[in-house]
Amino acid sequence: MSEDADAVLSLAADLVAIDSRSSVSNIPVADRLEAALPGFDIERLDYLDANGVAKRVLVAHRGPKGGYALSGHMDTVPETSWTDPPWTPRVIDGVLHGLGSVDMKGPVASCVVAARGMPSDVPVTLLLTTDEETSKQGARAIAASDAARSLGLKGIVVAEPTGLGPVRGHRSHIEYTAVATGVQAHSSTGQGVNANWALIPFLAEMKGIFERLRHDPAFHDAAYDPPFSDFNLVVDNHGTAVNVTVAKATARIKFRRSRSIDYSGIEAAVQDAARRAGVTLTEKREGTPPELPVDHPLVRLGAEVTGQAPRTAPYGTDASELQDLAPCLVLGPGGIGAAHTPRECVAVADLVAAVPLFRRILAAGAQG
Repeated sequence: MSEDADAVLSLAADLVAIDSRSSVSNIPVADRLEAALPGFDIERLDYLDANGVAKRVLVAHRGPKGGYALSGHMDTVPETSWTDPPWTPRVIDGVLHGLGSVDMKGPVASCVVAARGMPSDVPVTLLLTTDEETSKQGARAIAASDAARSLGLKGIVVAEPTGLGPVRGHRSHIEYTAVATGVQAHSSTGQGVNANWALIPFLAEMKGIFERLRHDPAFHDAAYDPPFSDFNLVVDNHGTAVNVTVAKATARIKFRRSRSIDYSGIEAAVQDAARRAGVTLTEKREGTPPELPVDHPLVRLGAEVTGQAPRTAPYGTDASELQDLAPCLVLGPGGIGAAHTPRECVAVADLVAAVPLFRRILAAGAQG
């Protein structure tokens, strides 16, 4: 293996071996990344997440100001359904296995190795976030920071797995949480109130919205595959036994929308349904769906270095928040199909192939 290949695999494996699910602190991963960046000026941005867990994001820079940044997140989804040890990195037939290997500790390792190998007169920036899988709070902290804003970045490459093809735009989401309340009791006594009976009328209207998004061409965006928006429902009775009336019933909906469609009617319909059903509705919004035109300089650069035509993606990334700092292109090694599965993996060759592409982008930032 080449020196870059050894370095990428070693760092990626070290990162996978550290548990950094969004529910736990990512500071051990941040410490490992900081140790991998000698000679960089590093700004640590610490915060407590909504559950009071200590988190840290990093703005690392070397060389002149300006240029392009590489960005990736340190957190992972939960280890749901894993049967192999999720935090034991394994290379089998040239493929790195482990939770976070492709989403996105492997790509982060590629970014770090690419950045370390740049000449000292080239502006090099790394924006290393966390909570991407949940709240995007880490990306918002970086986008608002003086440390990042003072760098005068021309653009940001978010290194999520895209098969090393340039993604010029993607959807971002609104997360709705609807809560119905009841009275807990032994279900045989008739003294309880089951919260599900209040939630069900709301869910019936949500099913109608789901069908409308799927089948009404007015809400389809031909620039995306699939053209319809995601409207994914999760229902929770919080562990209530079948012989107990449900005191709390919660429905969560992730609504992913693209930039060019007017979804105001859909948003109003969700709010009106909650009022009619008498359930409490809250929402969390990502930033505006990021989308650059095909002729944007960063998009053209991504197409040039990869030899692939730019496209859009149906999922979301930190670009929804980092776009407040600079234009964002999503481009990274591995495939999104392996992410969020109990068989997560990435070809080591893909991680290594990303390094020279990232270096070409960083080098272009020193021009003009």
